[in-house]
Amino acid sequence: MEIWDNPSCSKCASARASLDGAQVPYRLRAYLTEPPSEAELAGVLRRLSARAWEVCRTGEPDGVALGLADWPRDDDSEPRWIAAMVAHPELIQRPILLLDDGSALVGRTPEALDEAVRRSDR
Repeated sequence: MEIWDNPSCSKCASARASLDGAQVPYRLRAYLTEPPSEAELAGVLRRLSARAWEVCRTGEPDGVALGLADWPRDDDSEPRWIAAMVAHPELIQRPILLLDDGSALVGRTPEALDEAVRRSDR
């Protein structure tokens, strides 16, 4: 499993603690310093079965500066959302858990973390 991790994020710390407690191995990706490419983020969105705006932190300072709250949320606009998140990776919701089975979860809730543990290969 790979975790898109922000070391200063409490939700990321909770995810690491849950996985450590369950002895689930994982790799950390410091996505703020190793941002994904547009193609990679699009692939993660497919794995999440999510649209770009569903995992975008529009309230972050860069999101507010870009006016993301007012951007259209449609098929034609999705590449623009993806490009914004790649250019400003702090806009990407965290933590994203990329499971070894090819799926992905946003690990912000205890239920999502329990699901990640259940689906891990350990």
